[in-house]
Amino acid sequence: MKVIFLQDVQRVGRKHDVKEINDGYAVNFLLPRKLAELATPRAISELEKRKKNIEIEREVQENLLLKNLEEIKGKVITIKTKADEKGHLFSKIHSKEIIAEMKAQNHAHIGEEFIVLEKPIKEIGEFEIPISIKGKKSSFKLVVEKI
Repeated sequence: MKVIFLQDVQRVGRKHDVKEINDGYAVNFLLPRKLAELATPRAISELEKRKKNIEIEREVQENLLLKNLEEIKGKVITIKTKADEKGHLFSKIHSKEIIAEMKAQNHAHIGEEFIVLEKPIKEIGEFEIPISIKGKKSSFKLVVEKI
């Protein structure tokens, strides 16, 4: 039986794959759990439309990210957090906290996965934070201050 996977199924198929599957497995497992649907000609044409829409949306997102990359270049983001007298932070700063602070300070939004942070920040000071989107690199300055 030919099916279209609606979700990833481990060791069987990935989302949007069209595969020939044993009838019993499809009828008793995949279809009742809404993990797959029958691959009718209509369903296959709808799948192609969905794939095109996903591709167009991905291109728009990439263009927006590249625009945001240029916008954030050279900006200064300030994070105030608790630290001891020696300048060591009580909690590490990860890319998630940096993104949250960028949103709070109304800077361009980029995804957490694009910040290239070798290790979490553990001290007060100024840091150059690299960003890499589709091979294009940029950076901004992060200032960590004690409250």
